[in-house]
Amino acid sequence: MLPTGSGDFDADYDYPMTTEELIEEHGDRTLELPNGTETVGDVLARLESETFESSDDVRLALSCAVSNKAIGRVGYSDRDPNPVGSPYTPDAVSF
Repeated sequence: MLPTGSGDFDADYDYPMTTEELIEEHGDRTLELPNGTETVGDVLARLESETFESSDDVRLALSCAVSNKAIGRVGYSDRDPNPVGSPYTPDAVSF
């Protein structure tokens, strides 16, 4: 799932672009997240400097670097910690 607003990096822009160029040109653009908003500049500032070859590269970087405002409950997983029958499942303890 991509942050709302990250799809606006059209292929019409001049690629390749560096992280610094993106921040300078689009850093004030707002990304809508499930639990708030962040700017493109704030998100890209978390990454090391790199060169983006396409709009897909930009969208992927943004989706990987957003804060925990982009997720539901922090630390929550609806998966069992260990699948039933797994050799890694701890022994049952009776109280």
